[in-house]
Amino acid sequence: METAERLFRLHGYAATGLNQIIEESGAPKGSFYFHFPGGKRELAAEVLAAYRTKTSAGFRVLAQKAAGDPDRFVRALVKAVGEEMRASDWAAGCAAQVLAQELAPDDAEMSDALASLFDEWVGIAAAAIGPSADRRSAQARALALVAALEGARTLARTLRSAAPFDAVARQFTTSGAG
Repeated sequence: METAERLFRLHGYAATGLNQIIEESGAPKGSFYFHFPGGKRELAAEVLAAYRTKTSAGFRVLAQKAAGDPDRFVRALVKAVGEEMRASDWAAGCAAQVLAQELAPDDAEMSDALASLFDEWVGIAAAAIGPSADRRSAQARALALVAALEGARTLARTLRSAAPFDAVARQFTTSGAG
């Protein structure tokens, strides 16, 4: 699953072949089909579930560390995503974004799983920025923040620069400091 996530994030779902995943992971082909009888599509669903668990946990840690300081949460989240992109030499996109672009809306099950993941991220972010805003306002701001981060990933990948993340940090903090 780790190999599939990495390859999906680097090359996309459609451009990543099942044989490539099996070869790079070192898993026997028979073992793969035993664990994933639904093939690559089932693997993608499992990758998304694991990615959700991992990333949502990361959001929660950042929210806890921010301790009710919305700007601190935003700066930490933007920094974490930007550093992850920089560490991959601007190559690794967001697994959820890749699957959303390539599988949704034609795949209702995947669309539902993606909507649930993004709703969870927005909920965590809304709670982290909520101390300074009413619930509805915090939810709207958190949705805009998640959307901005997903767009920043795309631009950073293209520009090979942290500038899109710096812009998001400036727009979503009261001090305007990145």
